Amino acid sequence: MFNNIQNNDFANIVKGRRSVRNYDENIKISKEEIGEIISEASLAPSSANMQPWRVIVVDTPEGKEKLRPLMRFNTLQNDTSSAMLLIFGDTESYLYAEEIYNTAVEQGKMPAEVRDSQLKTILTMFPTLSKELKVEVAKIDSSLFAMQLMLVARAHGYDTNPMAGFEVDQLAKAFDLDEERYAPVMIISIGKAKEAGHESVRLGSDKITFWR
Repeated sequence: MFNNIQNNDFANIVKGRRSVRNYDENIKISKEEIGEIISEASLAPSSANMQPWRVIVVDTPEGKEKLRPLMRFNTLQNDTSSAMLLIFGDTESYLYAEEIYNTAVEQGKMPAEVRDSQLKTILTMFPTLSKELKVEVAKIDSSLFAMQLMLVARAHGYDTNPMAGFEVDQLAKAFDLDEERYAPVMIISIGKAKEAGHESVRLGSDKITFWR
C-alpha cells in the first residue's frame, strides 16, 4: 500500500493520525487485513536486519478479558478496539539470522560472500551482548516497527493509540511468552474511532533541533 502513496498523501496520513481511546465496537478488522498491516509495517529498518519485533494480536473476548486487568487506566481502548496489538522485542532475534540472510541471497538481494561475512559478525557478536543491551536494541528496533505500524494502519483507514500504561512485568507470562527472551515494548489499540482523538500541540523544529 505504501508504494501507491504520494508525498502529499503521506503528509496527510502523518498529520491526520490521532491517539484514539474510544472505538466503534461494531467495527471488526479481519485477520487478513491485520496480517497485511503487520507485514507492511515490517518493512521498518532494524539493526543488522534482525527484525526483533514480535506481535500478539488480542482480538477475541477471551483474550481481551485476560488482558484487561493488566491495562491499568487503558481499559476503554481494550474494551472497544477491534484488536490490541502487544509489541515485544525478541532479544534472541539473531536465531533467525541465517534464515533472513539465506533468503536474501536466494532472492538475489545479497551476494553470498556478503551474507557469509555478515553472518559471521552477527553470530559472533549478538549472542555475547549483555542482557541490558539486547533489550535496548530490541526495544529501539521494535519501536521503529510500532511507529510504522501506526502509519500503515492510518493508511488503511484505521485509528490507533500507543500505550505504555500496562503491567510490564506480567504481560509476557500472561500470554505464554518466555519472560527472559521477550521484552514488552508497548501496546497499540487499533480500530475505527467512535470519538475523534484530541489534536495535540507539538514543539516547533527550532525548539528541538540543534545546528552545529
